[in-house]
Order: sequence, then C-alpha cells, then structure tokens
Amino acid sequence: MTTLRILPLTLAMAISLAGCAGLPDQRLANEALKRGDTAVAEQNYRQLADLGYTEAQVGLADIQVESRDPALLKQAEATYRAAAATSPRAQARLGRLLVAKPGASAAEHREAEGLLKKAFANGEGNTLIALAMLYLQFPQSFPEINAQQQISQWRSAGYPEAGVAQVLLYRTQDTYDQHLDEVEKICKNALHSFDICYVELATVYQKRAQPEQQAALLKQLQAAHSRGAVGAQRIDSVARVLSDASLGQPDTKTAQALLEQIAPGYPASWVSLAQLLYDFPDLGDVKQMMEYLDNGRAADQPRAELLLGKLYYEGKWVTVDAKQAEAHFQKALGKEVAADYYLGQIYRRGYLGQVDSQKALDHLLKAARNGQNSADFTIAQLFSQGKGTRPDPLNAYVFSQLAKVQDTPLSNDLAQQLDTQLPPARRADAQRLLQQEQRLRGTLSRNPLDLQQVLQEGDREEKTL
Repeated sequence: MTTLRILPLTLAMAISLAGCAGLPDQRLANEALKRGDTAVAEQNYRQLADLGYTEAQVGLADIQVESRDPALLKQAEATYRAAAATSPRAQARLGRLLVAKPGASAAEHREAEGLLKKAFANGEGNTLIALAMLYLQFPQSFPEINAQQQISQWRSAGYPEAGVAQVLLYRTQDTYDQHLDEVEKICKNALHSFDICYVELATVYQKRAQPEQQAALLKQLQAAHSRGAVGAQRIDSVARVLSDASLGQPDTKTAQALLEQIAPGYPASWVSLAQLLYDFPDLGDVKQMMEYLDNGRAADQPRAELLLGKLYYEGKWVTVDAKQAEAHFQKALGKEVAADYYLGQIYRRGYLGQVDSQKALDHLLKAARNGQNSADFTIAQLFSQGKGTRPDPLNAYVFSQLAKVQDTPLSNDLAQQLDTQLPPARRADAQRLLQQEQRLRGTLSRNPLDLQQVLQEGDREEKTL
C-alpha cells in the first residue's frame, strides 16, 4: 500500500499546503472529527485514502466505527486489519474494536491483547486503558491475569494512563464510591493528558455535593474547549453527569447551557438536550423538544429516533401512536439496544392490533443479550403468561432467574413464583439452559463504562501526514 514516504516529494508538499490549494487535508479532517463534523472529516479522509494514505484510511474507518452501524463496523475492522501490519494506530484501533465487539471469541480477545501490547510497544498512547478493559471484561479469556496486579504494575512503572485504568477497575467492580478521594487525586493529575477525567471529576463533585469545585472544573473545561484541547463530546458527557439524578442533586440549568453551546457543531448534543427535557419537563415545552429531535434526526442520530419512538410509545408529550413508535424504533435498530426492547414490547402487547409472540421474543432476546436487563423480566412474563403462545415453564424459569440481576421486588417475586411452579422433573434441564445462557452472556457482557467511549479514547489526537 502506498505511504507518504514513497510518494513524490512534490505531492507531499502539495498536500501539506492543502488549506490554500483546495486539496484534501488530514489536519482539517482530524479537527472536523474532533468537533463532530463527520461530513467534512469523511470528505477529506476519503480523498486522502483514495491516494493510498494509510492513516487517512484509518481515519475513515474511525468514522465508520462512530456510526455504530454493524455493516460499517465490519468495513472498519477490515480496514484496520489491512493497515495493522505497518500502522501502530491501526493496531490500537483494531485492538479496541475487538474489545468492544459483541460475541468476540476467546481467540479474538487474545488477538486484541497482542495488538494493544504491540501498539503500546510502538509508542501508541491510550492502549493500556483498553487493555485493562479487556482483562476486566473477559476474565475467562485471561485466567492467568489479575487485573488489579497488572494495573498496579503499570502504575509502579509510571505509565500515566494506568491511573485511569485504576478508575475503570473501580467502576467495573462497583467500588467507585469507596475510592472517591483516590479518583479525584488520579484525575487531577491526569486531567491534561486524559480528558475523560473531566467526566470523572464531575462525577466525584456531584456525588460529594461540591458546587464550588464543580464550577471551577466547568470553567476549566470550557477554557480547554475554547482553545481546542477538549472536544465537544467530552462537554456532552459532563453535561449528562450534571443532569444525572442518581449521582446527586441535578444541575439541569447548567447542563442545558453546556449542551446548547455545543449542539450546533456537535449534533449528538441535540439529542442530549431532548433527553434532558424528557427527564425534566420544566426546562422546555413540546415545541422545543421536537426542534431538538428534528435537529438530531437531520444529523442521522439514532438516539433521536429512539427517543422519538419512546414519546409515541408512552404518550409523553405527544399522542400515543404505536405505528409511529415502531417506525422510529426500526430506524434505531442495530445502533441503540433499547430499540429492540421497545419493539419487543409493542409486538408482545399487540399494540399494532394483534400479538406477535415470535417477533416479540426475537427482539427481546436480542435486547437482553446486549445488556438490557429489563428484557429478561419481560421474556419471563411472555413465557409464563403465554399471551399469544403456549406457556413454557422451563424458559419462564430461566429468564426469571436472569432477571433477578435487576433486584427489584417485581423481578424477585416473579423468580420465586416461577421457581415454585417448575416441575421437579424439569429442574435439571432448566439449570442446564440457565448456565448455557449465562455462559453466552459472559461473552456479550457490557462494562459500566461506555465501551464506545473507551474505544474512541485517544483516537482524536492530531496526526498530520
């Protein structure tokens, strides 16, 4: 594959001056991607990729990854594989993609480990975080690895991102609240190198109810964004922390102001604004909600389709319309897990005129295996109630046991009820099916930290040809 080193010098010089010559520009593409303008980024990456530039091909694949479209993800994986022989950047990307890949095999996990280690050895930054996630997410593929010991070794060796990996471990093991002081210390020291730490510090200050520290952090964040050191995606993430009632008293006005500041240049924030109004209706009206969603849909944001589908499904803000809800959920399929869950509910409850148990099960099972815990409870109900199909005590038991992870009175009561109803002669078969499904879930499990976010972490550093 052609690279810069063997292109004629005149062409290399021409491309370095592309800003005034109208030629494709890698720096322009990187900056456009950082601010969320994928159209400009893709245009420049594609032209450079057609000229044979490996790093531009990798940049194009990065955009495909951000789409979350399964077909484009396959194309991105192929591109990364083709470039991985010579590009540490592609090695890191492919490694991260395999970490996040649903249903990846143990062999692919091992391949991801090798790629990330190789990229790290070749000087590619932000690889240890993905490596830590690999060990934490799939311990069955690495029985010889103790994740905490490995992270401690990285920290002792002085690798800056090892501290962020430690924070990831706390999130994964649900011990985050017990280590708020350490998280704060780690992220204050790493803030200028790893802007994910703005999210972590915002989380700490929300949990501690420290508005003065939060205000100082937000001022620092906005200054960093103004000078181009932090992308809009990070501001969006921090705004979501501020509006998350599970973390403390929400600061919805500040969250809304942050999102409105970046939304014109970062379309995903239009959907975050709509979600904010959905959660806190006093912040706006239906006209404003629809304006936000229209802007998000115009930018092909699947979250906008999902939220609009929920509005028609629930009758919140608009009149209930199952057909409209179905159409919007269909547009979010493959990109938003909850779309399968809601479609399953529509078909299970016969909202379109009649119950379609098979379509309901297909969508609910997909949602459950992709981490939508409430889907297991609904499947258990489907098999136990037999609405539109014959009751199936065996599968009802299996999915009620899986639903117990929700730890709600409803899920626990249903599991206990179906446990007592299961014929003793079928208990062995039920346990076998339950263990089989649990093993499958082990290969599809999701980490509390957004996999997509970790996948992209460090991917937008400026690189010029």
